[in-house]
Amino acid sequence: MAHFPTHRMFAPMKTLPLYRLSALALVTATLLGGCAQTGSHSSASRYPTLTGAQPLVIGHRGASGYLPEHTLAAYKKAIEQGADFVEPDLVVTKDGHLVARHEPNITATTDVSERAEFAKRKTTRMVDGVKETGWFVSDFTLAELRTLRAKQANAARDKSFDGQFPIPTFREILDLAKAESARTGRTIGVYPETKHPSYHVSEGLMIEPRLLAMLAEYGYTQKDSPVIIQSFEVFNLQELRGKTQVRLVQLIDGDDVDSQGNVTLAAPFDKPYDYALIKDARTFKDMLTPKGLAEIRTYADGIGPWKPYLASAAHVLGADGKPKDLNGDGKISDADRVALPPTDVVKNAHAAGLFVHAYTFRSEAPGLLSDYKGDPKAEYKRFYTLGVDGVFSDFPDTAVAAR
Repeated sequence: MAHFPTHRMFAPMKTLPLYRLSALALVTATLLGGCAQTGSHSSASRYPTLTGAQPLVIGHRGASGYLPEHTLAAYKKAIEQGADFVEPDLVVTKDGHLVARHEPNITATTDVSERAEFAKRKTTRMVDGVKETGWFVSDFTLAELRTLRAKQANAARDKSFDGQFPIPTFREILDLAKAESARTGRTIGVYPETKHPSYHVSEGLMIEPRLLAMLAEYGYTQKDSPVIIQSFEVFNLQELRGKTQVRLVQLIDGDDVDSQGNVTLAAPFDKPYDYALIKDARTFKDMLTPKGLAEIRTYADGIGPWKPYLASAAHVLGADGKPKDLNGDGKISDADRVALPPTDVVKNAHAAGLFVHAYTFRSEAPGLLSDYKGDPKAEYKRFYTLGVDGVFSDFPDTAVAAR
């Protein structure tokens, strides 16, 4: 979900003012007790979601914990693992085609830097106010882009599949979901994100008209269609609301988490970029207040918040003011944080009539709080207990197993 491939891949490393966690044992016992209770309740009561239905599992960029993200192979694996939706991030080629890449800048996720024929395409552009150098989808035709191959952007993950898979079009993803729905006998949804809408407007390659036209081809125009559209920006969602009844989700970002467990804000992760363009002072945090949620409800059906907004965690600091290495691995990561009580965001969103789909859940040990004792299912159970209506997961099989 995050704007840059490496952003918040694992835990923030900032060391902030001294914080001493009080009632540590009580918080931990409460957290783990809540997780344990999840499995013992009836089906109806164990999911305090907006509708009472079980939470959705959304394959984040496919099963991206196992295969290069945004490839048909990754989406298919997510479906095989039980994902209810697959999530393609959409960008637009020079000749106007919707394709799936996490960013307009494809340097980190393809082999383009190794392709001599495209060496002169390397350039510098501004994306959401940030100067980026690399190769950009908007400088390639679809035919050119299809000669590239995807690669694993996360250095900690299996790179043995690099170079095997092409970049898929949105049409191919819709066709895959339709075919897999027929094969499995269950409806597989598609959850596209409009990536950097303001950037695409500046390039003369608006995402939304192309997206709506393609969805209309497939008959996906109603609230019960197997499609949910998401965006970190606001004005494009407001415009979409007047043109389609498919479900819309306002994404909520943040920059970092300090040692006390507070989400910190810094550009470009402090507010929707279209707010920044018009110098609107409101931030993502403002959008999660009851007033902000009520406004979101006027144009969206749900929110997609970064999970620390719902339930965060703090470092335990020593006498020197530095985070303690709780697991003794010589590094400071989320594994050295302790869970804090949940916020009221889920409760307030539900009160406003909004569902909540939280991101991003991963299984690597450095990203799992000390409370989870190395078990990624414990994190899912915690958030299911909070009442989230869906989770974006790099490891859909684990999310399904915990449900």
